[in-house]
Amino acid sequence: MLWTASIVCFIAALLITPVVKRFAIAVGAVDSPDARKVHVRIMPRLGGLAIYIAFMIGYFILQPSSPYATHILVGGFVIILTGAFDDRFQLNARLKLMGQIVAAVIVLNGGIRIEFINLPFDQQLFLGWWSVPLTFLWVIGITNAVNLIDGLDGLAAGVSSIVLLTLISLAVIQGNVYVTIVAILLLMSTLGFLFHNFYPAKIFMGDTGALFLGYMLGVLSLLGFKNVTLFSLAVPVILLGIPISDTLFAIVRRVLQGKPPFAPDKAHLHHRLLDLGFTMRQAVLVIYGLCAIFGMTAILFSQTNSIGALVSLIMLLIVLDILVESLGLLGERYRPLLNLLERLTSK
Repeated sequence: MLWTASIVCFIAALLITPVVKRFAIAVGAVDSPDARKVHVRIMPRLGGLAIYIAFMIGYFILQPSSPYATHILVGGFVIILTGAFDDRFQLNARLKLMGQIVAAVIVLNGGIRIEFINLPFDQQLFLGWWSVPLTFLWVIGITNAVNLIDGLDGLAAGVSSIVLLTLISLAVIQGNVYVTIVAILLLMSTLGFLFHNFYPAKIFMGDTGALFLGYMLGVLSLLGFKNVTLFSLAVPVILLGIPISDTLFAIVRRVLQGKPPFAPDKAHLHHRLLDLGFTMRQAVLVIYGLCAIFGMTAILFSQTNSIGALVSLIMLLIVLDILVESLGLLGERYRPLLNLLERLTSK
């Protein structure tokens, strides 16, 4: 039954996306080119609506059981409304954030939060009231992280698909049935849309899709790693490493440059790859590869002991820093590790 519903989600997204495209053009939900964007012609947005409709069709076919289901779906609907209004009317940042806050509060009221962390030697660290702000920031942060990487044809949809595939693998290992089912349905819906969204894209997912995928990834990863061990707490962070790191580097970069933390710029990971001479298709495939590496690392990280987890985390951070310095994601002057390597190799 799961695979039947999955195929239905894929076919539904495949068939509904052209309809949504015509609807987006009819209502004026289009994206015009400007100096910060890479596309050169007016493109319909609102494509995330096709992902959402296809996902909900599969969801209601299976009706997976979870005490959190209602709150997840209601929060998702709030996110879809927020994204759809933004795709059509270009809401200001405050209104968009308000929609995300409402969704996050709904999730919190449903009981989805990290309440404690299992430490070595059978000890537990109870987070107490800290569980509320940490969960809140996680949902809001991941929602926006996926939205911020949505800058090239097929990028956000492909990255989200890779993260979902990894999340499915981890959920199967842990025996988490609800997360497995929901992630599979969302993956197939996203892949059906990606058929129309990969370069050269016929439609953009817009904030409707990027915010919804970010919200669902944030909630599902949180749901899949509630009350985890100390080292396993890093698994969802590694799993979502590319969108998280790109967002954090963007904020730090803008602060160092004296700009507002959320001011738009053209120095994201995909922009830097384009500046280095990669084509749009090549840049997207490179980021896909990086996400796959992070995903495989997350799986290995979850299955190893504390020492192995620590070593793999350090190695991943070193590789990430080399990537950041090489691409200038924190500015051209930030290259401490590369300078050190150059000094060592020159001796």
